[in-house]
Amino acid sequence: MGSLFDQVRSIIRDSGESRYSIAKATGISQSQLSSFMAGTKGLGSDAMDTLLLHLGFEIQLKKIKKNK
Repeated sequence: MGSLFDQVRSIIRDSGESRYSIAKATGISQSQLSSFMAGTKGLGSDAMDTLLLHLGFEIQLKKIKKNK
């Protein structure tokens, strides 16, 4: 399983939505989305939450057991 950003990039690609429509719906600029998709910049937590909500996803944390 890739990094969170890699997973979100896959979700965006698989959504079939253009970056323009995502930008219009979320308020995240097209340039910010392009930089994110190119892997040159990340997204802040608020932008990530907004983006994932728009795409129908949410982040859930799950505690894992550590081997002692």
